[in-house]
Amino acid sequence: MTVGVRNRSMVILDLLFFALATWLGFALRLSVFMNAFYGDALLSGSVFAAVNVGSFYIGGVYRIYWPQASLEEFALLFRCYMVASVVFILSYVWIPAIFVPRSSLAIMLFGGFFMSAVYRASWRFFLATKQKSRSWVKTIIVGAGDAGSTLARELIRNGDELLPVGFLDDDCEKQGKDIAGLPVLGAISDLEQWIQKESISVVLVAIPSASRKVVGEVLHRLASLGVETRVLPSLRDIAGGTVSTTMLRKVKLEDLLARDPVALDCGAIAEIICNKVVLITGAGGSIGSEISRQIATYGPSRLVLLGHGEHSIYSLCEEFREKGIPVPYDPVIADVSDRETMEQVFSRWKPSIVFHAGAHKHVPLMEANPREAVRVNSFGTWVLADLCGLYGVERMVMVSTDKAVNPTSVMGATKRVAEMAIQRAQLDHQSTKYMAVRFGNVLGSRGSVVPKFERQIEQGGPLTVTHPDMRRYFMLIPEAAGLVLQAGSIGEGGEIFVLDMGEPIKIVEMAETLIKLHGYRPGLDISIEFSGVRSGEKLFEELFYDLAGVDLTAHPKIFRSHLSDKELPDSFDAGRIAVVLNSGGDSVVSELKKIVPEFSHS
Repeated sequence: MTVGVRNRSMVILDLLFFALATWLGFALRLSVFMNAFYGDALLSGSVFAAVNVGSFYIGGVYRIYWPQASLEEFALLFRCYMVASVVFILSYVWIPAIFVPRSSLAIMLFGGFFMSAVYRASWRFFLATKQKSRSWVKTIIVGAGDAGSTLARELIRNGDELLPVGFLDDDCEKQGKDIAGLPVLGAISDLEQWIQKESISVVLVAIPSASRKVVGEVLHRLASLGVETRVLPSLRDIAGGTVSTTMLRKVKLEDLLARDPVALDCGAIAEIICNKVVLITGAGGSIGSEISRQIATYGPSRLVLLGHGEHSIYSLCEEFREKGIPVPYDPVIADVSDRETMEQVFSRWKPSIVFHAGAHKHVPLMEANPREAVRVNSFGTWVLADLCGLYGVERMVMVSTDKAVNPTSVMGATKRVAEMAIQRAQLDHQSTKYMAVRFGNVLGSRGSVVPKFERQIEQGGPLTVTHPDMRRYFMLIPEAAGLVLQAGSIGEGGEIFVLDMGEPIKIVEMAETLIKLHGYRPGLDISIEFSGVRSGEKLFEELFYDLAGVDLTAHPKIFRSHLSDKELPDSFDAGRIAVVLNSGGDSVVSELKKIVPEFSHS
């Protein structure tokens, strides 16, 4: 095993100090007779220095960062020195050429250790004194494992503004001990006690190997304490597995929502994707891009990445190129409502599976542009669904929204029409399996409220929330994308699947939590203002028309919504959508209501 040397200058210093200890041993013992034993002193000193430096090297003494060394590190120094001393004494006994007076030997052994230990201790003391003279931000590190100890060493070595005072870790064997020169103060449950006792300003969470649920629980506790928190990403997100202070980031609300990864039937997903051409619309969007990433892991023969925005498609292709995705992929810039262009896409690539994630999703913008919402969300879905049937596509999976249930917005109504288009296509093209998947908001998307809140916090506030009772369902992008793929694998055709979103979250509570995670106090440091409910918005979104009309599926996080005659009128066809599309002004809303009677425009 190769042993690295952290500081080569220490090797030179040790050689000098061991040579000095030898000279002192001979000089103090032999005094005026020193010249007669010069050769013996030179040989003995060389062997003494070489044996000690070799022992330090092999024992890892030169890999220790001594400015933050603890008793544990000095104990290692002593053990390595004792091993070297035994080796030297044996050499003295067995090799006649090595001559050292016994009294000189005692001086050498004591002096060598004294000097090697003292200059290391002096270095540590000097740094500690220097630290006290600076203005530091005191921090506690949650997690005393490899990541936490590496983080502590780098913080002190780089002279960072953050001064770690200790660790908190639930491992009982670590508590009460020193790691990387810092004490393990107690368990994670002791956070509040130590934050107050040590006047901690920042807490660093360094448990990248822990489950997302465990990390989320720690972050929830910290959010309630109102202390600024920074976190290391999970192990899978740490490039090369090497921890660095540059990886520390502010906590995102996604971290708080994080649940343990949902178990997927990867075999079932691979069965519908492996060795097949897969078309993803809206591939540059938040959901579409994650669906594309996950599909790439199931071995498709080709990915067709279709989107209307060139920058987002270009960015996704660059990401695939940099990561070396081993799947052929083709970027396509097209409008799903342009039937002629879409026919060319189907004719050229002949996809077997289509995931339709392309849509306009911003509620206020679609209120101002209702015809555009109908064109893309409703008519575009109809075009795509019809072409899937005509070109023999095996499955079409459409990403829908909870806003399609009893819609009050143009966006929600047009997505409900899109669901109806999927259901109609199933009746017209029975060889293709069509299905839609409903879910709520996703954290981390470009349209999420979180980026807006973060910008407002950076500007010093206030944070604007529409209503104190506004609630939304939230899900993480990877979780939602994985369940969309799973729903696509279990669908038999004509279904509307609904994802288990957990409990709805109050937006105002989300804003308060985000303020606390930045180290501020809601209402004192940063205020929250209520701007009023906007046109098309609901206080509370629904996932089902009728809770009783829901079936379980093979996956515990996916439900199947019952269909009813009300949900799909016999007269519904492309002509009905065309009437809406060709109408103008306020008539777009009134025509939408004719197709979706439950549409209550607010």
